[in-house]
Amino acid sequence: MAGRPSHVSRLSPHSRLPTPRPSWVRFPLPYAPSTLMPKTDAVVVMTTVASADEAVALVRALLERRLVACGTLLPAARSLYRWEGKVADEQEVVVLLKTRATRVESLGAAFRELHPYKVPELLALPVAAGTEKYLGWIASETTLALA
Repeated sequence: MAGRPSHVSRLSPHSRLPTPRPSWVRFPLPYAPSTLMPKTDAVVVMTTVASADEAVALVRALLERRLVACGTLLPAARSLYRWEGKVADEQEVVVLLKTRATRVESLGAAFRELHPYKVPELLALPVAAGTEKYLGWIASETTLALA
């Protein structure tokens, strides 16, 4: 394919896009770049549970302990996975928890106590950037208050 770099010709159509700079710089945002904080200890933790009721109970308990600032429930997920030698196909609720990296260890301890699964999913994904106000809110909500 003339005119196209050789490393691009065999890749998917999505990888033919120009190599992006960090997305928060490259694409227009509803916020001015000066309001974004590219350095943060915020993380999004993913987990799944079997029902919305279990998700609400888990998130409320984590909020009470100030381990998370927010939990977003995404119902009607379908998970296929191998468990005890068999392939399972289950409906689940995905829960996205917003917190800080410094709270992940405590979150893991709380999962061992509160999460209904024997082997709960706990994947902490780093946040590349966010608005200063939102990241500040996450920090303030996950800081233990001194009484």
